[in-house]
Amino acid sequence: MSERKAAAKPTRRTGVREAAAQATRDSILKAATKVFAKHGYDGGSIEKISRAAKSYDRMIYYYFGSKEGLFIAVLEGIYKRMDDAEAAIALDTSRPVEALTEVIRFVLGYYRKNPEFVTLLNTENLHKGRHISKSLRAREYSSRAVAIIAEILASGERQALFRPALVARDIYLLIAATGYFYTSNRHTLTAFLGEPLESPEAVTHWEDFVIETVLRTVRADDTTEPTTTHENTPWQKSQPARSRARSSSGT
Repeated sequence: MSERKAAAKPTRRTGVREAAAQATRDSILKAATKVFAKHGYDGGSIEKISRAAKSYDRMIYYYFGSKEGLFIAVLEGIYKRMDDAEAAIALDTSRPVEALTEVIRFVLGYYRKNPEFVTLLNTENLHKGRHISKSLRAREYSSRAVAIIAEILASGERQALFRPALVARDIYLLIAATGYFYTSNRHTLTAFLGEPLESPEAVTHWEDFVIETVLRTVRADDTTEPTTTHENTPWQKSQPARSRARSSSGT
């Protein structure tokens, strides 16, 4: 019995070391996410990240190899968190209209609730995607998101609710574009349009409009009545006439 106990001790010590190593790695990733989101890739130095993580520069190099390796891990992490959150949605693809509506609400809501996600992607696009293109995991996250939409579209086509031959990637890009642009440009658009795009009323109005737009795009017919009467929304009524005119012509 004493021999068994002696043999078990190294296993427990190894487990503790592994847990401590994972905790250090996670702490560095969390700190790096905040630092890169605030300062960008060029301004997010190893020193700033190690201070924020209450760690040491050498630990970053040990776990991630380089600053670029750390930034790639950050990008993979934000994609994975969105993928995990989307996978947790209870979608009934046998009800394709409702399922697609839920996907739209999720995507727009996720961008809105996770501004660091949008900021980090903006940073990476400034670098023309040269870091994420080296990731071996990024494609698996995007392919899963497109696959969900493909399943919904196929269900809608079988029920003669959606048009045939729709491309899931196109619908994914339509949803992502409407959600991403609104969030990433909300500050400049608020100033440009003279409208409070972050107000609850404006956010709800935009979400309703996107849902209506996407459903009209995929439906087998285009005779669907609008889900909202945009001219009569309380949000737009509160805006000056000049602002409403600009919102219909400006981008």
